[in-house]
Amino acid sequence: MAEMAHEELTAKVMDLLEDVCGDDEVRRHMDDDLFELDLLDSIAAVELLVGIEDEFGVSIAPTEVPRDEMNTPDKIIAQVEKRL
Repeated sequence: MAEMAHEELTAKVMDLLEDVCGDDEVRRHMDDDLFELDLLDSIAAVELLVGIEDEFGVSIAPTEVPRDEMNTPDKIIAQVEKRL
């Protein structure tokens, strides 16, 4: 897979997050804990991981990454980027 531009990856992850969270509010909280904001819960987090695998071909097991390393949009984007 050709390397995806950071901007394109960010846009795709944010679209996915917005779909999973059901709220465009996630776009205003790039550095905020989505669990604390009640925008993401454990069920939605698994749904997000499935979406990431479908969209990017990147598999992240729920037990592989501590929640505090995937609790903000910026951290989620970083986790996907380092696996591409």
